[in-house]
Amino acid sequence: MNQEEIWAALEIERRGVADLLGSLPADDWERPSLCEGWRVRDVAAHLALATNVNVPRALVDFVRARGSFDRFVRDTAVRHARLPVGELVAQVRESATSHRRAPTTKPLDPLFDVLVHAQDIAVPLGLDRAMPLEAARACAVHIWERGFPFHPQRRLRGLRLVATDVDWSVGEGDVVEGPVQALLLLISGRPAALPGLRGATGAALAGIRST
Repeated sequence: MNQEEIWAALEIERRGVADLLGSLPADDWERPSLCEGWRVRDVAAHLALATNVNVPRALVDFVRARGSFDRFVRDTAVRHARLPVGELVAQVRESATSHRRAPTTKPLDPLFDVLVHAQDIAVPLGLDRAMPLEAARACAVHIWERGFPFHPQRRLRGLRLVATDVDWSVGEGDVVEGPVQALLLLISGRPAALPGLRGATGAALAGIRST
């Protein structure tokens, strides 16, 4: 995908997530997401922050998190999640046309973020939300090659991942196959991907748990 295609896909996905969030009853905002220790509200807050990164503030928050990237991301989301849900929905919707990216991120990172976090919200609520195939494939290529923070090549060593709905495969070894959407969740460390996959899923789960 070129940059214009990425921006176009990102706008569609952000608007779609805003619509999803806006449709949720109040109780669903407090339910656990696929991200361990994160509520749906926290994931929404993280997405709302995507185009509003204040670098000086982020540096302070990183120090507060004692240099832990995971703690930094979670803590900033939890703090932002104190806002009313209507304001969080509005911020996600307003971000749809923004071309701002957080420092150090790559062009595909925001698209990956919204694709996967939409599943973090939808899956535990029993909602079906399909990823666009080409966007999911491009993000799978990107995350497999990028390494940090998921390191899929290390965690899933000895496995060959094969998409059944797009032309994408990586790795060597025992085959794990299924829709690219499920494979993208797998390489980003989500055990919820496994029911959509077949093959060496036990080894894949061991790879997830090694994070």
